[in-house]
Amino acid sequence: MMSRAELNLNSISMPASARAPSGALGVDGGSAAAVLEWYCAKTKPKQDHIAAARLRQHLGLEVFSPRLRSEQTTIRGVVKHITEPVFPGYVFVRCSLDDHIGQIRHTPGISGLVSFGDRIPPVPAEVLEDLRRCFGAEELLNLRKDPLPGDEVTVAGGAFLGMQAVVLRSWPAKRRVQILLEVLGRLTPVEVDRRLLNVHRSSVAEWLPELAVA
Repeated sequence: MMSRAELNLNSISMPASARAPSGALGVDGGSAAAVLEWYCAKTKPKQDHIAAARLRQHLGLEVFSPRLRSEQTTIRGVVKHITEPVFPGYVFVRCSLDDHIGQIRHTPGISGLVSFGDRIPPVPAEVLEDLRRCFGAEELLNLRKDPLPGDEVTVAGGAFLGMQAVVLRSWPAKRRVQILLEVLGRLTPVEVDRRLLNVHRSSVAEWLPELAVA
């Protein structure tokens, strides 16, 4: 079954260099000049960073593998910085398929290129440029997980450790949040330190509104 990322790429029209009429996937023997375009490569589980590093260092290719860094509070109240890939299991690589398709497929950490039948669709360059401007040269974006009204959270410290709650109000400047807890069988509003809460939003899609204004 194809992932959502693969299905979205399926609707993109392809240049001749990304078709394989002769039967060799993604290679057009009639292309005289190398055309550099962005493609989406699938990585092996938990090996996004390895694949990106090998593509850069061993093949000298341009790679885009954006990450998000956020704060997470442990059950002991310790604040940790967590770095996660924006597109787990995928990296973007800019190359000429004619020259690099074989090398990319045999790169450690890579399981293949996203393809549909005999086609390997390129990713529009303008899409990648927009993303790269958002994430900067380090390909890293710091997210402040300020809870929003209605967010489900878990209390990670203090007297209400481990309890589930719903956010009522948030004061980012004060790093204070009012949550609705069930205490002794009654719903009770309680104000707590923002650092004591873990927000249940975890997918990239749920952070898109914040990425758009980053």
